[in-house]
Amino acid sequence: MTEHPSYTSWTEKELAASLSRFPERYKTFYHHGGAEIPRLSVPTSIGQDYDEKIGFPGRYPFTRGVQPTMYRGRLWTMRQYAGFSTAAESNKRYRYLLDHGTTGLSVAFDLPTQIGYDSDHAMALGEVGKVGVAIDSLADMEILFEGIPLDKVSTSMTINSPAMVLFAMYVVVAQKQGVATEKIKGTIQNDILKEYVARGTYIFPPRPSLRLITDIFRWCGKNTPLFNTISISGYHIREAGSTAVQEVAFTLANGVTYVKTALEAGLELDHFARRLAFFFNASSDLLEEVAKFRAARRLWARIMKDLGANKPASWMLRFHTQTAGNTLTAQQIDNNIVRVTLQALSAVLGGTQSLHTNSRDEALSLPTEESVRTALRTQQVIAYETGVANTVDPLAGSYFIEELTDRIESEAVELMAKIDQAGGVVACIEDGFIQRQIEHSAYAYQREIESGERIIVGVNKFQVEEESRPPLLRVSPEVEAEQVDRLQQLKASRNNDQVDQCLSSLRSAAQNDGELMEPVLACVREYATLGEICDVLRQVFGEYRDRQ
Repeated sequence: MTEHPSYTSWTEKELAASLSRFPERYKTFYHHGGAEIPRLSVPTSIGQDYDEKIGFPGRYPFTRGVQPTMYRGRLWTMRQYAGFSTAAESNKRYRYLLDHGTTGLSVAFDLPTQIGYDSDHAMALGEVGKVGVAIDSLADMEILFEGIPLDKVSTSMTINSPAMVLFAMYVVVAQKQGVATEKIKGTIQNDILKEYVARGTYIFPPRPSLRLITDIFRWCGKNTPLFNTISISGYHIREAGSTAVQEVAFTLANGVTYVKTALEAGLELDHFARRLAFFFNASSDLLEEVAKFRAARRLWARIMKDLGANKPASWMLRFHTQTAGNTLTAQQIDNNIVRVTLQALSAVLGGTQSLHTNSRDEALSLPTEESVRTALRTQQVIAYETGVANTVDPLAGSYFIEELTDRIESEAVELMAKIDQAGGVVACIEDGFIQRQIEHSAYAYQREIESGERIIVGVNKFQVEEESRPPLLRVSPEVEAEQVDRLQQLKASRNNDQVDQCLSSLRSAAQNDGELMEPVLACVREYATLGEICDVLRQVFGEYRDRQ
């Protein structure tokens, strides 16, 4: 059932009346270059089938978007994923991005941080600060956000297994800035299930990892009402080689698992569901990507209704998008600007709430400032020059888009049913079912490229001899030594007796099924390191070993 009364026809006049509560610029038409452009295109006669299947933006099933005015009311958040070297260097990059029009930060952490190792651990050797910023303790997080008021900026953090620890550091930094906890805004990725099948930065086995995630849901529900507690990620599933249908099916199946786990822990669905967010890939088949986003939104709305959610905010699939890293080529890198532009356009046409655009040189190295600026300008040109943000869901009504939306949804439902029949997501991870599905798709895609059936411009067709490489950003080998030295100084100067006491309290809570966020916050405030906190949890929970 829909939220509004049933009807058999909705004319443009009636639609205008329904939008009359919005400011002038949101209403049915606006005047541009002598032409009247519809704010929202609808058929002159709308029956119940259309209403239940397509509906209106801001209304169940949200096929056409989660807000009634979409980008007429507010543009998507323009994020640029950034982080490298030390916290001080990354802070400079964040300030640069904010000065050039970025409206949200997105933090990339280095590999040791992502898997819960301090920079002085043997496993961190050679990786410190390479693919993201090294964060060992609260001291690093304080430097990372120095001079950036956390009540004014929305921050996304790509961190999963140790998400609770990094989020605790962020909370304490905000408190030290004098920012009330309930005012911080942003998202932690916190999606461990996709790590087991697509990305690999896991620490603990699935079941204790789900416990950590549920504890974050519970704590954030009481303390950070504006912060998204999880970003359920299809992005990495697609990067690993999945199809669009698999991206939708596996992502939403993971989402259902998180919801059911939280319900089993006694959390109230409508209380935590509105803080669930999603993260999708924008790949190169523009129309398929638009349909994918619409299908995912509609399917999630129906799933949440079936699970018992009663509030419209609980039915909404709100998502961040990143353009497809696996489509970037080392050959003819300027072609990547074109690829990213079209991928970003698909995300906007599909109704994203937040967007990151990759830089042209990321197939070769970390992006230079010039490349990052071009990537950001790509979003700004789409927003302010193309006109696609002037009307809601501009591709709706296309026979092809609507048929493709139906097909993607139908095939995703079928695949999700197979997962349910096999015992659910965790069982399918342990069995390797999901991993095999992705591997088969990745293999088929690569075979198409190698056979020439799929053309990648500049790679298997239209090649040219390239005489030189563009300037590349490299992380100095001295960064690791500098980071390790800072860490050793911290351990020597802090109150180690207090650190040991806090770590002991955390161990006790983990062993006795206690809530973990407050003990972690206590450890962070005493400058216990990421590695020390994760090691306590490793001792209690064990470490995951891939059986495949």
